[in-house]
Amino acid sequence: MSGNDRIRRQRRRTRQPHGGGERIRAKGGRTSGSRQWLERHLNDPYVAAAQREGYRARAAFKLLELDDKFGFLRRGGRVLDLGAAPGSWCQVARERVGGKGVVIGLDLLEVEPLAGATLIQGDVYDPEMPQRLREALGGAADVVLSDMAPNTTGHKRTDRLRVEAVAEAALDLAESVLAPGGAFVAKLYQTGGSDAVTDRLKHGFDRVRHMKPPASRGESPEVYVVATGFRPAASEDETPDPDTVR
Repeated sequence: MSGNDRIRRQRRRTRQPHGGGERIRAKGGRTSGSRQWLERHLNDPYVAAAQREGYRARAAFKLLELDDKFGFLRRGGRVLDLGAAPGSWCQVARERVGGKGVVIGLDLLEVEPLAGATLIQGDVYDPEMPQRLREALGGAADVVLSDMAPNTTGHKRTDRLRVEAVAEAALDLAESVLAPGGAFVAKLYQTGGSDAVTDRLKHGFDRVRHMKPPASRGESPEVYVVATGFRPAASEDETPDPDTVR
């Protein structure tokens, strides 16, 4: 199946989105590396599809492919998107949950308004953020998404550890807002072995799977972890007194 055929197939459950889309303007004086990047970008079928279909970034197709595989975005659901800029994952989420669903996007950057989604400028590390997000969602989240990634250094181990740290911050917040049975989706880097985030997810979710979606560039080390069936840890107040258990 060609790249364009696969993209068209992925659109089978979506309706035409609104919003921006990437606009690329070539400029003079580019280095050889930047020219190569621009040429690859302009020839990328996912970039062309994002422009054609009104998505703000090609990353929209990563989420489409992940959801086509695992089906965690459901009609009427409450979805929280961490690191939402420029908004393409929010666009996909609002399509999949429909008009009765709720989509909240959070980012340090200001994000251009998007019909059908509430966009909040804020920090995942803010201790007051979980309560603020629950209020915006109107309850607990059914899905927490995170495509967040730190600036890279080019040093593989350093970059992997930075990505894991960001994913753990997303998971910290997710555990504060997810409903029982909810799902968590986040970007990681391929390691060839276990990682702290996956090990932690295995203790808090019924099922944990990994996928590198076709829309992810082959040279990128990114992979996405999809954890479903969230099991909230019992708080000390909820732990029964052993003297009262029969």
